[in-house]
Amino acid sequence: MHINDLSGSIIDSAFHVHKSLGPGLLESTYEACLKYELQKRKIKVLLQISLPVNYDGLKIDAGYRIDLLIENMIIVELKSVERIMPIHEAQILTYLKLSKLKV
Repeated sequence: MHINDLSGSIIDSAFHVHKSLGPGLLESTYEACLKYELQKRKIKVLLQISLPVNYDGLKIDAGYRIDLLIENMIIVELKSVERIMPIHEAQILTYLKLSKLKV
């Protein structure tokens, strides 16, 4: 699947989940439902992937976890908050850097 088509399917699935459940639930609830919705569309999804920090040839588990890794190329970081803050943007940028993924 082309990355633009895949991105569109992810966004459509996320909107479907949020419209069905509404706001105010735990991230883990949205995560499980989004995984299910994507799998219905035959999209490969991995949850809570450990993301080590590489330092001087040493892999360090510093507690970083990717919420959803879609088709081994797109990171989805879920937030159940009133609004996205700069720290949330910094988090996803850090995950992209550590994973060496582009999206």
